[in-house]
Formats: sequence, structure tokens, C-alpha cells
Amino acid sequence: MKERKIYCLNNIAKIGTDQFREGYTLTADMDDVAGILVRSANMKEMEFPSSLRAIARAGAGVNNIPLDRCAEEGIVVFNTPGANANSVKELVIAGLLLASRDIIGGNEWVRKNAGEPDIAKKAEKEKKAFAGHEIYGKTLGVIGLGAIGVLVANAAVNLGMKVYGYDPYLSVYSAWHLSPSVKQAVSLDEIYQVSDYITIHVPATDKTKHMINADAITKMKAGVKFLNFARDSLVDEEAMARALVSRKVGKYISDFANPLSAQFENAIVIPHLGASTQEAEDNCAVMACRELQDYLDNGNISNSVNYPSVDAGVCETDARVAILHRNIPNILSQITSFFGSNGLNIENLANKSRGEYAYTLLDLSHPMPKDTVQKLTEINGVLKVRRVFEK
Repeated sequence: MKERKIYCLNNIAKIGTDQFREGYTLTADMDDVAGILVRSANMKEMEFPSSLRAIARAGAGVNNIPLDRCAEEGIVVFNTPGANANSVKELVIAGLLLASRDIIGGNEWVRKNAGEPDIAKKAEKEKKAFAGHEIYGKTLGVIGLGAIGVLVANAAVNLGMKVYGYDPYLSVYSAWHLSPSVKQAVSLDEIYQVSDYITIHVPATDKTKHMINADAITKMKAGVKFLNFARDSLVDEEAMARALVSRKVGKYISDFANPLSAQFENAIVIPHLGASTQEAEDNCAVMACRELQDYLDNGNISNSVNYPSVDAGVCETDARVAILHRNIPNILSQITSFFGSNGLNIENLANKSRGEYAYTLLDLSHPMPKDTVQKLTEINGVLKVRRVFEK
């Protein structure tokens, strides 16, 4: 099989890169690389070599990658949904407890009075200042029931909370794994109206930016505790700052420190620790490397954020070709006509579209002519062609 160079923009756990077969080499620069592995490095302004076929993000968020430009250049971008879900879920549960009990305030008092010989006696008098509430029996609203949201909802049910979930795009997989005790909210307004605690788990997009704004906060219960372990851009933090001062929001727990949130009253802001566990980093690295190798060696796409999923398994015919193209009329017939006019029988064909883009994977009975890539690229709407396999 072909030898391939892979460039790591960030440190990727060795347990992940060990997944690559013999013939894959990690390189220190981007010249002639077939794939890039990345975590948080900003790729927005990077120029990509013509050899680049795919980028795999070891994590879920991809706002550090120029997705549209990659799609136009025929570069498939992968992420690893669910690989760090348990790690984030555990921190969300910790956030619920931190929001309900003044654990941090109590700890600060102990440190401040550490030199007092009668600290234990004093603590008995002062502890009422840090008293809180149980989460048992309280209502949690979960906005977004993807991999993380489902785990959070199920864990909260097991802790005795009443849980409402809202997700108009609930997947079949999530539906199967969601506890039947989770009540389906018909709207965000319902979540706002019934919840003592709210946690948000949706992607950061133009549509979701500042979805938690002054209007949304107005509809929430007085004193609601709001948890954000997804992305800081989901919350209009100027509106949140005002709500914290007025105590409309009783506590804001955020995993995203920035110059504004770091100074919030009645908030606990931590430095993006959601996926910062060894287990999560290992899981993301393994998943990213497997996705990247399966695409480069077999042409299969899974968990891409800019192209559709296609899985044709391992090629068992004489050749396989992958074509990344626009989702426009008549393009598939032009592609198949090319092979027919060259006397090449198509044994298997997989074609899927996703918005403006589509992907076609073909297995052929005979080796391809040398000019196959050039001729196919001349078809209007074809972005990139790749000989995946040939005997």
C-alpha cells in the first residue's frame, strides 16, 4: 500500500498515532503531507499543500478549521464526536454540584483561616455562610442531546433530578441511548420556564451564536443556575453579566475563561478542562487516526463535518477512485459516462450528498487509464479526484 506522510499540528497521544499501519510517517512539516492531525491550533489562515487529502480534529469542535475553504479544495475534515463525551459529562456533574453548594467559598475560608488553632470550632459557626441546596428533586434542562447531552441527562436522572431535554435534531442513536425518564421539551421556552438548572450542549455556529441572550434569560426562572461546557460564543456574556448582578441568574458555571467571564460576579469559570483528561485525549487521538487512515487507504468517510459519510469497506476489485464534487444536476451521469466510454465496468458505486457538496466512490473491474484523474477533474463541478487503490 501507499506510503503516506502525516503532520501533527498539536501533540497527539501516541496511543492514537500507533494506530497507523506501516508506511505512515509522522513528519515535522507540511510538504507533501496526505493528512493533518490537529487539536486546538488555529488553521484559519494556513495555506494547504496540494497533496493534502484530509484533516482530522482530535476533538469535537472544529471552529479552528476553515471548513468551507477545505470543502472547496476537496479536503475532508473529520472530528471525533463522542470520544471525549464522558470526560465532559463528569465535569458537568461537578459543575452542578459547584452551582448548588458553595464548595469553593468554603474552601477559600478554610485556606484563609488555616493558621487558626481553633479552626474546627470556628468552622462550625461559619459554615452556614456556605450552605446550599441538594440537586435531588430539582429540574435540569438539557439543551442539545448529542453524545454529551445524552450522558449528562442520563446521569442527572440517576442522581434523582427531573430532566427535560430539547433537541429538534435528535438522532436515532441518541434517542436509543436516552433514558425514558427524560421528558421531551417542545421548545426552548419550556426549558427556560421549568428548569432550576440549565446546561447547553450544542455546536458553535452562526445560528447558535448568542442563542442565550437577554431575551432568553428573561424567560428563565429567577435564580436559575446556568452551565456552559460547550462554547462561550453560545452565550451573550454581556447579557449574562447583567443577569448575574441582578441575580436573575443565580450562578454561571463556564468552562471558557475570557477577559469578560473571568470577572463575572456569582460565577465559577474554569480554564477549558472539559476534555482535559488522559482518557479523553487518548480516545480522541485513536478515533481521529483511525478515521484518517480509513479515508486515505479505503476512501471511506465517517464523522466528516464538510462531506457526507460513505463506507464501501475494503476494495475487492481491481481499482477504486474517489471523487469529491459539487452537489449539482447531471454531474453523476457525467462521471459514470466517462468510465463507460473508456470500457470500464463499475462494480460498486456509492454516492452521497451533504448540502452543496457530494462524494462518489467507485470500484472498477479494471485498472484505470493514466489520464483518469485529469479527465475527471475537467468535469464541471469536480473538486478533487483520487486513485484510492489499484492492483
